[in-house]
Amino acid sequence: MHLIQDISKKTWIYNYSDPKTRYSLGKRGSRPFVCFGVNPSIATPERLDPTVASVARFARDHGYDGWLMLNLYPQRATNPDKMHKKFQPILHQENLYWIRHYLHEFSQQSQVHVWCAWGTLIEKRPYLLRCLSDIHEGINSFNLDFYTRGSRSKKGHPHHPLYLRKDAPLDPFNFSNYLKNAFNR
Repeated sequence: MHLIQDISKKTWIYNYSDPKTRYSLGKRGSRPFVCFGVNPSIATPERLDPTVASVARFARDHGYDGWLMLNLYPQRATNPDKMHKKFQPILHQENLYWIRHYLHEFSQQSQVHVWCAWGTLIEKRPYLLRCLSDIHEGINSFNLDFYTRGSRSKKGHPHHPLYLRKDAPLDPFNFSNYLKNAFNR
């Protein structure tokens, strides 16, 4: 197990184990907006990247007082082609822990809106779909509503935040059906 840095202070949520791994990044609030991407970038509380900044901006502009960026796999890679070729189960388990931790905490306060935004990047590594399935299994009993924004890919993957019109609304997303269809392809 890695030593996890937990900077869950009054304002920021930031969990990472080393410069190459991030589990969560966000700002606390009583009504947080949650977003799932594929893998984290180098963003930190001091320096948001364009994807995380767009999540924070959407949350602010739509009345959420907090936001949280989570990912299917916690390896930081600005280029998804540089993600681990071999699945790292310990990193995955730590990622699942933090995802469950925050979504359970938030869902105790109110209904949580979750933006599924991994895009076609989920196809970069074979293990990413399994990661998503494990995440779904770990959080499906929580008080969560799932959404996408913008059109979905031909295979039904939710749109990535960077390649999206700023005025694209949240559309309900049937997470269970998506997984069922993804595994049947």
